[in-house]
Amino acid sequence: MHPLPNIFPELHTQRLDLIELQPSHAADILELFGDQRVTEYYHVMPLKSILDAERVITYFHHRYKDQLGIRWGITLKGQSKLIGTIGFNSFPQIHRGVIVYALAHPYWGRGLMTEAILEMVRFGFRELQLSRIEAEVMPANIPSERVLVKNGFHQEGTLKKWMEWDGRLFDINMWALVKE
Repeated sequence: MHPLPNIFPELHTQRLDLIELQPSHAADILELFGDQRVTEYYHVMPLKSILDAERVITYFHHRYKDQLGIRWGITLKGQSKLIGTIGFNSFPQIHRGVIVYALAHPYWGRGLMTEAILEMVRFGFRELQLSRIEAEVMPANIPSERVLVKNGFHQEGTLKKWMEWDGRLFDINMWALVKE
């Protein structure tokens, strides 16, 4: 993997812009991660305040600056309101990245996340020169797994007690896409 670019890369699809999160997005982040439908299978406790949302944005900025991950805000093309986030949560080894994504409930079922993942995967393989992209999905999160299938990911198995969240251990389905 090459280091993340010095200037935050914006990505674009037919219907979406993937942009750098800014402090001005705090209300949108609060709305997104304050919705328990969005966070039900997400390794985050629902946000409760603007201060929580500002801390999340700061955390994402530090992860990028420290070359540990990158998280884009998702907007509809040409708009400023965030409808989701997507990114590489981590790079456990130099050749692989782990993706994470969340979309506001009113936008579910429109193929938007499929479109965003496709562009992010292209970026990961081409720009970061990853050879493997992974997604860790809680077994009951069927809609997330459907999105991965649409993007060519394959389930490799279930990792028992893989994730600790809120003091409990959870099994995780491991999905991967390998660059050919």
